[in-house]
Amino acid sequence: VQLQASGGGLVQPGGSLRLSCIISGNIFSINHMGWYRQVPGKQRELVALISDSGVTNYADSVKGRFTITRDNAKNTIYLQMNSLKPEDTAVYYCNTPIRASSGVWGQGTLVTVSS
Repeated sequence: VQLQASGGGLVQPGGSLRLSCIISGNIFSINHMGWYRQVPGKQRELVALISDSGVTNYADSVKGRFTITRDNAKNTIYLQMNSLKPEDTAVYYCNTPIRASSGVWGQGTLVTVSS
């Protein structure tokens, strides 16, 4: 499985960004997909999770502001981030929970929220 995250950038507080993650390879083994983020010096944290049937879960810090969706036809998951705050600044990664627990990560995308 290969995961390519993109869509990060610099945005002002209160702004929005949409991250994308294209999934390739043995996708038939994937059910849950998640977005994670990491601030330098801190542990990586799970931000949002979506099952293959579309059930979602969010970290309390992003509930009501972030939305995770998936387009199975395009093998892509998205993270719509609204009302961004400086504390959302981090490198964002897409991953499966199984790969995450095994320490296997792809390249992330940097989101910087600053005026």
